[in-house]
Amino acid sequence: MGVGMWDGPFYRVRRDGYEICFVVGVGVGLDEVTDTDMWVTFADGQRWTGTVFTLDEARRLMDRSKDTGERLGGRYFYGWDNLLVRDRGIPAMVQVIDELVATGDYRSALRPAGLAED
Repeated sequence: MGVGMWDGPFYRVRRDGYEICFVVGVGVGLDEVTDTDMWVTFADGQRWTGTVFTLDEARRLMDRSKDTGERLGGRYFYGWDNLLVRDRGIPAMVQVIDELVATGDYRSALRPAGLAED
């Protein structure tokens, strides 16, 4: 997975030219993460953000909406910056983010968040 380290509630993965920062819930193992807010910060300070969900987590949330009647009884799921991935865990999510950066597709999959502040 590369170099990863805890920084308070954040799990940071450093790459050549960028860093991925995940907000991981307390007590959740890195291999068990099914949804997380994250952002990518490039060496020039540009940040891109998103919320990563596994397909199973999206299905769970839709099923919960079916029970509550929200979202047309759970018939849809969306978010302004959601990225759906097949596999759970930070290592699998890092692979997806690495691919998005390598291909430049992060510009479509994530939202621009401006320059990082010191």
